[in-house]
Amino acid sequence: MINLNGTIAGWKCLVPPRNGQLIVVPILQDSVSHSIDCAIIPRAKDGQAAALIEPEIAFILGQDIEAYRQYRHSEIDQMISATPMALELIQNRFSRESQPSFYQKLADGLSNQGLYIGPKIDKSVAYKASYIDVVVSEYKTQVVQQFSGFHPCELPQMPVYWLINYLAQLGINLSAGQAIITGSYCGVVKVPLVTKINIGYHGIGQFDVRFYDARA
Repeated sequence: MINLNGTIAGWKCLVPPRNGQLIVVPILQDSVSHSIDCAIIPRAKDGQAAALIEPEIAFILGQDIEAYRQYRHSEIDQMISATPMALELIQNRFSRESQPSFYQKLADGLSNQGLYIGPKIDKSVAYKASYIDVVVSEYKTQVVQQFSGFHPCELPQMPVYWLINYLAQLGINLSAGQAIITGSYCGVVKVPLVTKINIGYHGIGQFDVRFYDARA
């Protein structure tokens, strides 16, 4: 997939669950957005199109990381240059009739279609963010969705430690600027297109974003 589609801009990962399944896929450069207007391929259901997003924290690498080395947690901490709020952009590309295996889903990126990178937050705050109350507000309709969020790996940096050492063992070099996302605080959230949305992480920060159909 990397060879077919281009430069790696980041990674999606979790610490492997007890069943041993690998939750790790690359995020490609062309699918990353920083602008308030963010392109997405929406989900259409009952004639209504909606963007599917997952609120997360991204860990930005501040330096290249060489393969074939074992890195301590403290070393990895020093390599992280920023910890912005982020949204994973979600798309299920399998038909309703299909029943794909886990490995087919893995090859397809585990429903990842891209990444939105929001404002930076204090690194010390990110490293303690086991729980975050997430508020998603629509300006036009004043609809508010509230979630008592928690990180699936207890602390958001734990998958970063695993990922860097796992890829290093495979001989994969990582590059400065790559973003690593490590799991949603509240699963998948559905929001409308072409209207400004406010994403708030209570006590941490907030940002506005507006999604539009990338196919239009």
